[in-house]
Amino acid sequence: MLFPTGIFALFFAVVFATHWLLVRAAPALVRPFLLVASLAFYGFWSIPFCAALLAIGLFAWAIGLKVRDDENWLILGVGGTLGWLAYFKYTGFLLREATPLAVSLGFPPLPAPEILLPVGISFYCFQAISYMVDVRRGDVAAERSPLNVLVYLTFFPHLAAGPIVRAAHFLPQVAALPDRWRVPLAMGGLLILGGLFKKMVLANEIATGIVDPVFRDPASYGPFDIALAAYGYTIQIWCDFSGYSDIAIGLAALLGYHFPKNFDQPFRALSLSEFWRRWHISLSTWLRDYLYKPLGGSRGTEGRTARNLMLTMVLGGIWHGAAWTFVAWGALHGAALVIERALGLRAVPSGWVGRILRWAITFHIVVAAFVLFRAPDLATVGTMAAGLVDVEMPSEAWTWRLLAFVALGLALHFLPADLRQRSEAVLAPLHPALLGLVFGALLLGILLAAPEGVAPFIYFQF
Repeated sequence: MLFPTGIFALFFAVVFATHWLLVRAAPALVRPFLLVASLAFYGFWSIPFCAALLAIGLFAWAIGLKVRDDENWLILGVGGTLGWLAYFKYTGFLLREATPLAVSLGFPPLPAPEILLPVGISFYCFQAISYMVDVRRGDVAAERSPLNVLVYLTFFPHLAAGPIVRAAHFLPQVAALPDRWRVPLAMGGLLILGGLFKKMVLANEIATGIVDPVFRDPASYGPFDIALAAYGYTIQIWCDFSGYSDIAIGLAALLGYHFPKNFDQPFRALSLSEFWRRWHISLSTWLRDYLYKPLGGSRGTEGRTARNLMLTMVLGGIWHGAAWTFVAWGALHGAALVIERALGLRAVPSGWVGRILRWAITFHIVVAAFVLFRAPDLATVGTMAAGLVDVEMPSEAWTWRLLAFVALGLALHFLPADLRQRSEAVLAPLHPALLGLVFGALLLGILLAAPEGVAPFIYFQF
């Protein structure tokens, strides 16, 4: 069930009305209702997926009851959750990669079963780990009833593709229930409409117009087409993923719950470290707090810090998917962070020329890395790199319209950071009926501008 569809709009309308009715009339039923609604949302893809999700939730809850007194339970909990994730996500890849070695040793080819990947498994497994670790650290109390843990893991706005919500942040909200007199209509509506615009208009137009065709067959395109596809995918994935995050945060807000910000104008960053403070914030902070710091972080020698950075980024790449392109994506970011740390590139020079240079270097490292992220294999990356210098190949796929969409996506990063808050302050005092008319007109404009059809969000595959 995709957010930008009529069936989801109907689903959310029913959930919204029922939720606030229960908050006011039967508070004890709010959490059971949210669990049932979230499972219905998830079950739209697959009923067995719901069983897998509930299994992880109950497992994390049970481990949470034991983990405070014995660290061995934490090892079991984290190991079991990662093993569950690895089975679904990496079994086929590992068997395919091991087959040539097995054949060379005289064994028959290894079977490579097609294991259907549950939607959002990487996200809810990381949230389950967050719960168990936070209980062990004493950041949150163990839940005696499984209901709150299940609501925390399954809550449908973040279920499919984040943000990765920490147990210490969200469980108190689940326990307290939302304020029945405060429904942030302006905030939620602006976030949802902004996300729909980025996804349905910008991301879809760029994807179908230049990115998908070029990455499918780069040998058939000229250097300007390939360059525009590389820049285009960088903008597309931001529009797609930050658009999803905005919609998720807006939906949660309309139900009275607060999610953390997941993106903060990442392409205005002047260094790679700043980029990672602005890009997929819920993942980057998760990796920092649950992987990088436990490895030792920046404590110790420069060599150990470099090792910790590389390991964290490579594992972050592997979290995205079972392919060498994701390993290379993580390794490139890790190496760039190590070099940046060694050379002191995080310091922003005072002159405007220096700032532009820092921005250009950072942005183009990010673009190069996203080529690895999007390409189906490393051979495609090589073909695209060769095509960039093949001046004899004509570039006929690009259009001024596509160039304008890519430029617009980049330009959005340089709007005032508090523009949404300013808009919210203007709209919040309006009567709900008038606010509905304003949002309805904006939604109609988005629907008219969007191309036909809605592709799944990119991060659904992770």
